[in-house]
Amino acid sequence: MQEALDAIRAAARKQGFTERDLHITGPGFDWRQMQGGSANMSLFAERRIFELRMPSAKPGKEGGAAIVDLVGNAGPDMLLLVVAPKLDKASQSTAWVKALDARGGQIQVWPIDQRELPGWIAGRMRNRGLDPEPDAVRMIADRIEGNLLAAQQEIEKLHLLLGKENERVNITAEHVSRAVVNSSRYDVYKLVDAAVSGNAQRALRILGGLHNEGVEPVIVAWALTRELRMLAGLADSLEAGAEAGNAMRKCGVWQNRQGIVRTCVTRHTVKSLQKLLQSAGRTDAAAKGQLGGDPWQLAMDTVLGLAADSACAA
Repeated sequence: MQEALDAIRAAARKQGFTERDLHITGPGFDWRQMQGGSANMSLFAERRIFELRMPSAKPGKEGGAAIVDLVGNAGPDMLLLVVAPKLDKASQSTAWVKALDARGGQIQVWPIDQRELPGWIAGRMRNRGLDPEPDAVRMIADRIEGNLLAAQQEIEKLHLLLGKENERVNITAEHVSRAVVNSSRYDVYKLVDAAVSGNAQRALRILGGLHNEGVEPVIVAWALTRELRMLAGLADSLEAGAEAGNAMRKCGVWQNRQGIVRTCVTRHTVKSLQKLLQSAGRTDAAAKGQLGGDPWQLAMDTVLGLAADSACAA
C-alpha cells in the first residue's frame, strides 16, 4: 500500500502537484474543518494532493457525505487520495465509495500470506539483480516472519553489500546468514495461528522468539487460553449439531481465520480441547507464581498439543 501511494505521489509531482495536505481521521475528527481546508485550496496557485487516511473504512454518515462533497468539488488542481482498510461488501455499495469510483479508481492491496511470502521475496530480489537460491529465500522468510517492510529492508541491504552494476548476482543461504539480521516480529497472535493451523515447527519458533524478546509468559498464557476457550465452545456446538458457518460466527471467528479454525476442531475433540484449556490455565498460574514449574515449558506443551491432533494432545 505504501509503495502504491509513493508511486501515485511521484507521478503527481511530475504533473505539478507540489503540495500535500494530509488528514487522518479518528475520534472527534472535524469533517467540517477538513471541508473548509479543501475549499481554501483553490486560493493557492500550487496544485495539491489532498490525502485522507481513514483507520476505519466506515466514516459514518457525516464523513461519507463529506467525502462525496470533496469528490464533487475536486478540480484539476486537487488530487484526492483516500486511504482505508479493506472495504467489505456493505462499504462497496456506499455513496462515498461510488462517488470515488465514478471519478477516479480503486486500488485493492491484498495481504501476503505465509505461503505466498517466499515467491514475493524471490521476485523482489530478482528485481534488484539478485538471483536467490531457494534456501536463501526460505531463510529470509523465516527470519522476517511476514514483516514486508523488514523483508524489503533486508533485500536492499543484500543489494548494497553484494549487488553489482549491470550484472546479476547469485545469493546463497550463507550470504543471507552473514548479512541479514533477525528481523522477526513475533507476536502472540502469530503463535496462536501457527498452533491452530497445525504448524508445530513454526509455532515453536515464534514461542522461542517471544521468550527471547522478553514477552511476559502471562500474555502468552492469556492468548492461548482465549483461543482454546473459543475452540472448545465451538467444538461443543458442532458436536451438538450446529452448522459450522453459523457456529463460527457466533463464536466470533473472523472470516479469514475460519479455514484454519475448522481444520483445528476437526483434528480435536471437545475433551482434548478442554484438557488443553486446563494446560493453558496451569501456564497462567505458573506465570503468576501461583504454581510451580517453568511457564515457558508449560506453554510449549500447550502449543504442541494444540498443533497436534486429539490423540497426541490426550
